[in-house]
Amino acid sequence: MNLVIDSGNTLFKAATFSGTNLEKKHSFLKKEELKSFLNHHTFANAIVSSVSMDGHEMLSWIKASKKILLTHLLPLPIRIKYKTPETLGVDRIAAVCGAVDIFPKRNSLVIDAGTAITYDFIDSDGNYEGGAISPGIKMRFESLHTFTQRLPLVAKEGDLPLIGSSTETCIRSGVLNGAIAEMQGIINNYKQLYPDLGVVLCGGDSFFFENKLKPTIFATPDLVLSGLNRILLHNAVL
Repeated sequence: MNLVIDSGNTLFKAATFSGTNLEKKHSFLKKEELKSFLNHHTFANAIVSSVSMDGHEMLSWIKASKKILLTHLLPLPIRIKYKTPETLGVDRIAAVCGAVDIFPKRNSLVIDAGTAITYDFIDSDGNYEGGAISPGIKMRFESLHTFTQRLPLVAKEGDLPLIGSSTETCIRSGVLNGAIAEMQGIINNYKQLYPDLGVVLCGGDSFFFENKLKPTIFATPDLVLSGLNRILLHNAVL
């Protein structure tokens, strides 16, 4: 059994894979919970992707024959054309590696709706070109509250009119409808350049957007985990 760990800005996610099949997923709020879980298991191979803490520390908790920390220098099933690969988030690398399994040899756009909303493009030849980064939903709500004197902190759950009739619904309309319009506009711009474009949506807020975007997109909240497993398998046979 192989292990993948995605240490994000909010959660520690761990998953076990048998070959390419995802067997079990776990989420932890605190690193102590993850450490306790790892102390009770042994794995064949493991990979760690971390944007929030030292990945080497997590590697030291894992009992496995082969342990890998994801960086841009690791052998990958894609080619990175990014101008500053040392600054590229490893979660973005994992996501596009997962996308090539969904849309092999096809121009693809990965949208990860999490703490930030990231857009990542990989072409039909497996070249990762880059994309865009914008604030996530929670960040947008909190920024309006933090950087103004009187605007309240509004929850994303609730009425979502196009025309808000109160400060609360105006904020919700602006944040959520604005994010939908942003995503749809970016997808449309990409499709003008790449008519065969495949679009993959993932991330903690993906459930909110998946039925609000056109044309059809492929929604998979486990894309980063699957991408990490793809990278692990690529390296385990080297």
